[in-house]
Amino acid sequence: MSRYTGPRSRVSRRLGVNVWGTKGETVALERRPYPPGEHGRSRRRGNVSEYLLQLQEKQKARYTYGLNERQFGNIFKEAARHKGVTGENMLRFLELRLDNVVYRLGWGATRPQARQLVSHGHLNVNGSRVNIPSYRLRKGDVVALRDKAREMIVVGWNLDVLDRTPPAWLGRADDGFEATVRDVPVREQIDVPVREQLIVELYSK
Repeated sequence: MSRYTGPRSRVSRRLGVNVWGTKGETVALERRPYPPGEHGRSRRRGNVSEYLLQLQEKQKARYTYGLNERQFGNIFKEAARHKGVTGENMLRFLELRLDNVVYRLGWGATRPQARQLVSHGHLNVNGSRVNIPSYRLRKGDVVALRDKAREMIVVGWNLDVLDRTPPAWLGRADDGFEATVRDVPVREQIDVPVREQLIVELYSK
C-alpha cells in the first residue's frame, strides 16, 4: 500500500518533525514534544543508536513523499546507479515526482492532496492526461491543470490563501494554472529536513 492511513500526529511526534505539514501535527508537536507511547516522556532523544538515527531519516523521507518501502528502495537503487552523489540523486528523483511538483506549485495544500489531484486525472503533462503520482518529470516538461480542475474551489483556495512560491527550478505561468520544469533541482533548492547521507549509510550496510 503506497499511502500511510494511520494517525499522522503519532508519526510526526516519533520523528520530531511535521511530516505532512498539517495544522494538527503542528499542534500535537507543540503540546506533546516527545515521542508517543507509554514511555514517550521518559525517552531521551539524544541517547539513540546510530542505526535508529539512520532509520528515522529514511522514514522521514518515505512518509514525506508518500512511498512504501519497496518504492523507496527502488528509487534508492536507481539513484545509486546514476552518476553523482547518491543521496542527492535520490532527493532529486523524489522532487521530480508529479504529485510533489503539484504540491510545490501550490495546487495541493499537502502532498496527499496533491497526490489525489493527480490520481483523479486533473493534470496534463505536455498536453496529455497523466494520473500516475509517481510519474517523473524532466527538464522542459509542461504541467497544467485541466479545465475542470481550474474551477475547483480547493485549488483556488490553495492558490489564493496559501500563496506558495514555487522553487526556482519550476516556472509557474501568470494565471497559476500551468508550469514548466526549468531544470532539475539541486540540493540547495530542496527544503525537506532530511539528512540523506544517513539514508545512504543505512542502505549501504
